[in-house]
Amino acid sequence: MCQRAIVFGASGGIGAAIVRQLLADPEVAHVYAGSRAPTAIQTARMTPFGFDLEDEASIAAAAELTSQGGPLHLVFVATGVLQEGDLLKPEKSWNAQSGTAYARAFAINAAGPALIGKHFLGKMARAERSAFAALSARVGSISDNRLGGWHAYRASKAALNMIVRNFALELAVRNKNAIAVTLHPGTVETALSAPFASGRTLFTPDYAAAQLLSVINGLTPEMSGGLYAWDGAHIPF
Repeated sequence: MCQRAIVFGASGGIGAAIVRQLLADPEVAHVYAGSRAPTAIQTARMTPFGFDLEDEASIAAAAELTSQGGPLHLVFVATGVLQEGDLLKPEKSWNAQSGTAYARAFAINAAGPALIGKHFLGKMARAERSAFAALSARVGSISDNRLGGWHAYRASKAALNMIVRNFALELAVRNKNAIAVTLHPGTVETALSAPFASGRTLFTPDYAAAQLLSVINGLTPEMSGGLYAWDGAHIPF
């Protein structure tokens, strides 16, 4: 699949599963696993590191760390926030909107991944196939919005889709074999989806991770810039 990979959000349900899947692949030479509180465990094929999406210097430091081993073939952004105490909750009505909720959702779901792209797109392999992938959500699709609500989360994920679309266009000039996409993992057994999982069919993190990596492997350069579901289906913006 890829020789060298980096995963942001490696302590979360999907991020940790992505790291496990990558390490189980003998073709993957090394994995950098980033989280706010990284594990102290380091193996010959995995290097943990700390970062904060709201601290650009920490993202730049991570880029410097990975530069020592050569170009990256996969940059996977598994970060995101849906609710956070009383500061951010999925709104059921326009009356529930707040500036603080929008600021928080955009900081984590849009600006953070954008800054990762700023520091890591240039670290990706130029002569080989490489991929930048970020977790988005079906609810970030404007054309697929039939229920409304969840204003700040929907808007922040829609912004992320646009950001990565921009990355794809610029990345293609640098490497015609590179792709940049956003991914919808489905409803996964994680802390993020737990409050909204009642009555839904849930994927295990490992199943979701395997599906997402399979989707990435099956994408062609012509598909770069899109939003894709866990089963490979294209989701229009």
